[in-house]
Amino acid sequence: MERAKKIELVADLNAIFQQTGSVLVTHFSGLSVAEISDLRRRMREAGGRFRVTKNRLARRAIEGTMYAPLAGMFEGPTAIACSDDPIAVAKVAVGYAKVNNKLVVLGGAMAETLLDADAVKALAALPSLDGIRGQIVALLQTPAMRMVTLLQAPAGQLARVLSARSAQQEEPT
Repeated sequence: MERAKKIELVADLNAIFQQTGSVLVTHFSGLSVAEISDLRRRMREAGGRFRVTKNRLARRAIEGTMYAPLAGMFEGPTAIACSDDPIAVAKVAVGYAKVNNKLVVLGGAMAETLLDADAVKALAALPSLDGIRGQIVALLQTPAMRMVTLLQAPAGQLARVLSARSAQQEEPT
């Protein structure tokens, strides 16, 4: 690889490490081109990126970023998955690793928090960002719905009592 191309690649990787919210480091030994393409497609659908890296260049690119402690993971056939939504990327990577044992999640980081492989699996078990938002909306709506039900109940009961009383008075005795 030409020196200029290496410099460009290091700058591109450094920009990724500077701007992304989370990074996962994986080994992909034995994955075919079709399998990597499928994984990349799944990552894109989840809002992330999956990129095969050259270890030496990745270690240079990661220097000076908040992900610098991950440098030791760049050994062997390494690829990174990155996204601003750490849960979505972790779900895709861990789910794919369950189906295809050729992909191994080594670890990662969310901002300055380092994650080992078990922490990434725990992160993947969490609901997605959209799922969490839905739960919060449901929690906020529940008290309002209960309040409306409680306010309508006495009026409904009063209307039924008055209707029953009216029906009693209209009956011939």
